[in-house]
Amino acid sequence: MTELTIDTLGGRGDGVAHDDAGPIYVPLTVPADRVEATITGRRGDARVARLDKVLRPGPARVEPPCPHFGQCGGCAMQHLATETYGEWKLDILRQALARRGLDNVPIRDMIAVPPASRRRARFSARHTRHGLHLGFNAPGSHDIVNLQTCHILVPAIVAVLDDVRALLSELLPGGGKADVQITETETGLDLWLVVNLRRNAQTDMRLAEFAQSLDLARLSMGLRPDVVMVRRAPRVTFNGVAVTPPPDGFLQASLAGERALVDLVRQGVGGAAKVADLFAGVGTFSFALDADVEVLAVEGAEDQAQALTEGRNGARRTRIEVQVRDLERRHLSVDELRSFEAVVFDPPRIGARNQTPVLAASGVAKVVAVSCNPSTFARDARALVDGGYHLTAVTPVDQFPWSRHLELVAHFQRG
Repeated sequence: MTELTIDTLGGRGDGVAHDDAGPIYVPLTVPADRVEATITGRRGDARVARLDKVLRPGPARVEPPCPHFGQCGGCAMQHLATETYGEWKLDILRQALARRGLDNVPIRDMIAVPPASRRRARFSARHTRHGLHLGFNAPGSHDIVNLQTCHILVPAIVAVLDDVRALLSELLPGGGKADVQITETETGLDLWLVVNLRRNAQTDMRLAEFAQSLDLARLSMGLRPDVVMVRRAPRVTFNGVAVTPPPDGFLQASLAGERALVDLVRQGVGGAAKVADLFAGVGTFSFALDADVEVLAVEGAEDQAQALTEGRNGARRTRIEVQVRDLERRHLSVDELRSFEAVVFDPPRIGARNQTPVLAASGVAKVVAVSCNPSTFARDARALVDGGYHLTAVTPVDQFPWSRHLELVAHFQRG
């Protein structure tokens, strides 16, 4: 055990102290904390320590609101004062841009999404000798924190956790594992039991009773979702267009975050009359554009593209064309892109490494990038800037409160 003073915060949220041997990462600390800690291992060129005791708290330390904080890996920064937290999160973006030589990019004020607004979560479950544990994993561990409350999730999801525990304690054998994905939709909860269990009449009857008792919109089961019961089609609405996403389809984490992103995308597209929406998902941004805009929506997952198509048909948005295409393996070519006045792309965390160099060569007047990973965004932005685009602004959206994850929207102009 050693005494340390925390100097700064690292990109993962750990406090960083220094001694003669170099940096030491200490989770759950804040700048100016004086702590007792025990070195437990290494991370790259630095050492990692376990926090044993806070001897003198730094001025940015606050009382975490959640009783699970420190054990649960769902949040990392509830102990950090709001202003310091905001600066730390902005610094993640600044450093990612600086590593790609984009130091002078204008960064707008961060848009904060409130707590208790996350509408989708995936939990881990295990049937132990002490009962069914359901919750998020502990930091850096496969141990499951048996969640009783949560300050990031919408209340409707938290309210059903005990019922899900009761169900899984019946279905899972001793030592059995499962994941559980729950999404709040406008018509009720959409619940997917991610587990491979044999189906029989007794199991199906229990699942039907469970869906009825919780008034679920839809219940699915299996490592790939097999719909067990649809009591009401799960529905989300984008700009007046009703869409039923597949059980494993992508939605923005919160409705407030989605609305912020949509507003920023619309600003970036401006008055463009023909737009390509790449990695379109179930149509969050395609439907956000005005009905008279001609849109090509490109999505690699067939079930998500089908949900987008059905939403388009139901709303008679005839100017939206849907194309199923894996953009990592078969990106749009320069010739295909040249007819568009604007391009929107919202890739997964790995970014759009194969598409952005081609997009940079296309000459499209406006590009709007949406990203949940500042590091891969900065790499893709570098490709666009090197291809002749001007990065006019980046707006961070803190859609994942108290975590190191950060959403953003960036606007690019040609020339």
